[in-house]
Amino acid sequence: MTGIPAPAPAADGTPPQDPRPDDEGTTPPDDEQEQPREARAAQRELVAHTPGFIFDEATSIGGSLVGGAQHGVSGGVARDVFMGRTEIHNYGPAASAAHASGQIPEAQLKALAAVFVDGPAFAAALERLREERVLVLAGAHASGRHAAALMLLHRLGAPAVHSLSAETSPAELGSRLTAPGGHVLRDLPLSRNRPLRDTHLYAARDQLRKVDGYLVVTVENSPFLLGTRPAAWVPPDTAAVLRAHVAVLRGADAEDLLALPPVRDFLARGAHRPAEAAEFAKVLAGYDGGEDAAARLADFGQAAVEQQCQQWLSDPDASLRDKAFLISLAVFDRAPYVLAAELADKLFVHFQRLQHPEQPPEVPVFGLAAATRLDRARATGEVRAEETEWGPVPQFTAYFRKEGTARVLLTEVWTGHPSARPALVAWLRELARDGRPVVRTRAAAATALLARADLPSAVALLIDGWAVSKSFGPRVTAANALTLAQLLDAPAVLRLLTQWCTDTHWARRWTAIRAFGLLAPLRPGLAAPALSALAARARAGDSSPAEAGNLVESTALLLSVGVRRGEMLAELERLLHHDTAPVRALALGAFVRACDNAEEGALVEWYADTGMYEAGSARDLATLWRTALGDRAHTRRALDALQTWVHVAARRADVAQALELLLPALVVTADDHKRLRHELHTLRAPDGGPRPPVADRLLGLLAHAADPRPTDPSRS
Repeated sequence: MTGIPAPAPAADGTPPQDPRPDDEGTTPPDDEQEQPREARAAQRELVAHTPGFIFDEATSIGGSLVGGAQHGVSGGVARDVFMGRTEIHNYGPAASAAHASGQIPEAQLKALAAVFVDGPAFAAALERLREERVLVLAGAHASGRHAAALMLLHRLGAPAVHSLSAETSPAELGSRLTAPGGHVLRDLPLSRNRPLRDTHLYAARDQLRKVDGYLVVTVENSPFLLGTRPAAWVPPDTAAVLRAHVAVLRGADAEDLLALPPVRDFLARGAHRPAEAAEFAKVLAGYDGGEDAAARLADFGQAAVEQQCQQWLSDPDASLRDKAFLISLAVFDRAPYVLAAELADKLFVHFQRLQHPEQPPEVPVFGLAAATRLDRARATGEVRAEETEWGPVPQFTAYFRKEGTARVLLTEVWTGHPSARPALVAWLRELARDGRPVVRTRAAAATALLARADLPSAVALLIDGWAVSKSFGPRVTAANALTLAQLLDAPAVLRLLTQWCTDTHWARRWTAIRAFGLLAPLRPGLAAPALSALAARARAGDSSPAEAGNLVESTALLLSVGVRRGEMLAELERLLHHDTAPVRALALGAFVRACDNAEEGALVEWYADTGMYEAGSARDLATLWRTALGDRAHTRRALDALQTWVHVAARRADVAQALELLLPALVVTADDHKRLRHELHTLRAPDGGPRPPVADRLLGLLAHAADPRPTDPSRS
C-alpha cells in the first residue's frame, strides 16, 4: 500500500475542498503564461477526444468537422458561375457537382419495402403527394420520416427515386428537378434566413408537372415553414415494426418469437425508435431457444443497462476501488485502458477521503490483471491505433460491451448517489488540469452528461468554476462542457450561453464566445443564433483586444459549417452595413480569418466546389473580399489570406479557376488594381521559391482587365 497525505477535514466532518481550486479572475490577466491556442486547433481536439456516445446521442451532427465535408468534382455539366456581378457559363472537367443528385438503388428500395410499416399518417400523406406532386413531411428526429419519404415515392410507382443534395437551398428546388420519377430531399436545413416558403413549393410543382415527377422533402418540426402545410409524420407502432422485420428474417415462426417474455418486456417499455426496433429484431431473429440466445434478448435495451448500473453502485459487497474503476471506465470508454486504470485510483483516493476522512488514503501498488477487471465490469479491450500529435500509436483500448453503459452509469452516480458528488467533483476538477488533451476533453464530456441530468448542480459545482478561471485551460474545459451539453440537448444551455455572452465577468464572456464557435460546426442549425449572440457582444463596443480576438476566432468557425456557409456569408455581408464599427470589424475579421485556412474542407475549397455556383454566395463573398482588402485595418491580413488561396490554387485546378473568375470582382478602383498587382508580383512559394504559375496567370488577368475607376478619396 502507498499512503497519500490527505487534507484535514472541516470541523463539521465534510470532506475538504480541492487543494488546488480553480483560480477565479475578476479582471483579465495582463499577460497569461499559457497563450490561447487558435480556435481551429481547439475544435479539432474536442472532436478527436470526445467519446463516440456523445456524438451518437446528438440529434444533429453535421458540417465539415464531424459529418465530413462533401466535395466532388465532375465534368461536362453546364453550370452558372457567379462572381460578384459577373455571370459565366462554365463547361468542362473543372465544373463541380455541388448539388449532385443520385438515383437510389432499386434493391435498396425493395428491401425497405419488405419491412416498412405504414404508420397512421401514411395513407393521407400518399394521397396528398399523388394530388400535389410535392409534399413536405415533418416529424421528430429518428422517427423514420426518411424511410417514409422513400416508400411514398415507391408506392406511387415512380420508375426511379433520386436523392437530392442537402445543400440544395429552398430557392433552388425547382431547378434541381430535371428527371422524371421520384425525388427526395432529406432533412432540408431551415432557419430564419433560409425558410421554406409556399412559393418555393409552387415553383417545384410546376417543374414536376413538366417532367412527370414527384418530390418529398423531409424536415424536423420547424417554425421556418412559411405558408406551407406539412404532412405530420407519426412513427408506426413498435410491435408492428418488430413483427415486419422478424417476419422477413425468420418467416413462419415470427408470432411465436413475438410471444417470448423478453419481447413482451421490450414492448412494454414504451415506444421505441424504428431503428431500435429493427436492431432488436436482428437479435430476436437469432434466437434458437438456448440460454445464450435468451440472455442476449434479456440484455437488450436501456432497461437492462440501467438495472446493471444500479446494481453495481448499490452493491454493498463491491469495494470502493471497484466502483471507482467502473466510473473511470465510463469517463474513458473507448480510450486507452491505462488512462481508466490510472485515473480510477485517483478517484478511489477521493472516495476514501470522503468516506474515511480520519484515515490516510491507501492505494494498492499491484492488483488484478486488466482482463479480470474488464470482465468484472462487463467490458472488453482490443489494441487500436490512437491518434496523437506524432501520428497513430497502438494502444490497448477498453470499452463496455453494452452500448449506453457509460452514459447511464455516469448519470446514475450523479443523480442516484448524491453523497458521492464531492469526490466526483474534486476528481473531475483534477482531470481538467491534466496535461493530456484526451483527459481534459473526457472531463468536459463527463460534465456535459452530468449537466443533462442536473444542469444547475453541474454549473454551480463544476462549469462556472472553470468558466471564471483566470487560466486559459479551465475556461476551455468549461466551453467544451457547455458545447457537448448542448449537443446532448441539455435544457437551457443555449439561453445560458446567450446570457454569458454579455455577462459582467470577462471570463464568462470568453467561455460563452468560445462555446458558440465550437458548437455551430457541430450543430449547424445553431449557426445563426450563435452569430447573433456574438454580434450582440461586439455591439457593446467595450471588448478588450483579447476578447475581440476571441470573438473573431469564434465567428470564423461559423464559416466551417458546410451547408450553412452561404447563409453565414450573407449574414456577415449584412453586418458590413451595421452602424457600429466593432460589428463591422467583427464581420471582416472573421471572414479574413476563415479565408486564411488551407486545411481540407476550408472555405476556399467550399467556394470552388459550391459557393461560386450560387449567385448569392458568390456575390456576398466578393463583397466581403473587396471590403476587407480595401479596409486599412484588415488589408494586410486580407492579403495574407489571398496568398493562402493562391497557394491552394497552385495545387488544385478547380480553385485556380475559381480564383481567376473571382479576381475581376475584386478590382473596382485603381488602388485595388495596384494593391493586388503588387501582392501577386511579390508572392513567393511557401518554401521561398519563385511564385507559382497561377500567380502569373492572375497577373495576366489584371493586365488585361478594364481600367478601374479612380480611387474615391473618401474611401478608407
